[in-house]
Amino acid sequence: MEYRRLGASDLQVSSLGLGTMTFGHETDEAEAHRQLSTFVAHGGTFIDTADVYTRGASESIIGSWLAAGRMRDQIVLATKARFAMSDDPQDRGAGRRHLMAAIDASLERLGVDHVDLYQVHGWDPATPLDETLEALDTIVESGRALHVGWSNVTGWQLQRIVDRAEAGGWAPPITVQPQYNLLDRTIELEVMPAALASGLGILPWSPLGGGWLTGKYRSDERPAGATRLGEDPARGVEAYDTRNVARTWEILEAVEDLANRKAATMAQVAIAWVHGRPGVSSVLLGARTEEQLLDTLGAVHLELTPGEQAALTEASAPGIPAYPYGMIRSACEVPVWDELGTV
Repeated sequence: MEYRRLGASDLQVSSLGLGTMTFGHETDEAEAHRQLSTFVAHGGTFIDTADVYTRGASESIIGSWLAAGRMRDQIVLATKARFAMSDDPQDRGAGRRHLMAAIDASLERLGVDHVDLYQVHGWDPATPLDETLEALDTIVESGRALHVGWSNVTGWQLQRIVDRAEAGGWAPPITVQPQYNLLDRTIELEVMPAALASGLGILPWSPLGGGWLTGKYRSDERPAGATRLGEDPARGVEAYDTRNVARTWEILEAVEDLANRKAATMAQVAIAWVHGRPGVSSVLLGARTEEQLLDTLGAVHLELTPGEQAALTEASAPGIPAYPYGMIRSACEVPVWDELGTV
């Protein structure tokens, strides 16, 4: 396993992290415990969860695993809050009242006295940003979290978070957690450059595009059975009708070709590409089963040459919107994206 610094902090994390959104829903407690133990046995140290994952069940499952004698000091533990945990309209958002209650509830479910990284799960337009940042600072000052980060934000939001935290003297964000994979590279336009400029570590979620990049779906056959899209073809950003387009199949063909040449799985190739992108601290792996996790953990041993990395980058090029990005790029002798290693 490779280890990388978590943003500008002093924390070192495994460059492959374990995302636990499936715990308590698609993955029962016994299977989740097997995944956790397997992950640690392979050198994994970074475990990411959220209070909203099965409304607390994921955190509770991690807590029961830790309580069974696992060494807390070997784990870099992260959780998140922002979204509704009940039908109570007060039980959501990034306001001070909710965040202060949410961190205490998360710590109780996890069975720990602090988390290493506490993240706001998404922008909250109903709450003044300064209120959120001050609450996060209080949580850090109280020792309930060592550091803070954000997830699912735009570039301008991320930069405003960084700037307001600095102006207020509040705990600065050290990470951003966005969706990032060969099928969706939107963060390269704004979020990634903002993170790189401010020294934030990037924690990509969905590196397999909701399972698409494993090669298990077909253009002429709607998913069925025990898969995410088999159970819900309209599921979120990876919905079958949304991604069943020519560009997807061209990218999958490039991934499959490289996988065959490297004697690797498509999942390992797709993860290795994300693993090698600028600013990435840890790629979050999500799995239903230990078998799936073992496959994706194999990506840490897969080295892509610069040419292979570039070939996948070219094959998955999303195209740049004409304005303002295309205009900016055409006006630069050295495109800003090339300087950053993106797009």
